[in-house]
Amino acid sequence: QVQLVESGGGLVQAGESLRLSCAASNSIISIIFMGWYRQAPGKQRELVARVTRAGNTIYADSVKGRFTISGDNAKNTVYLQMNNLKPEDTAVYYCIARVASGNIYDYWGQGTQVTVSS
Repeated sequence: QVQLVESGGGLVQAGESLRLSCAASNSIISIIFMGWYRQAPGKQRELVARVTRAGNTIYADSVKGRFTISGDNAKNTVYLQMNNLKPEDTAVYYCIARVASGNIYDYWGQGTQVTVSS
């Protein structure tokens, strides 16, 4: 079983930065990728960014050039550095870990609120 704990959300003004952290309770050896989704009120949950064990990354077009995803293997933690935040980035951000443990399974964090004001 994998538990994901997110932190780093908050309230900032447009143009400022935040860094989200997501710590996994188990070794990442079985993790296919970790990443972040977000969901704004009235909208569907969407992929923000993800990174595989090999370091391959995928970003939503809306965050390319502004967000950077990275990991710390020793801490079993994934980070999302969010620069030049915009009001449209306001959402609850959810950490995801896709794990291969016999079956492939997705684990989700509880979510952390990011609010960006104009």
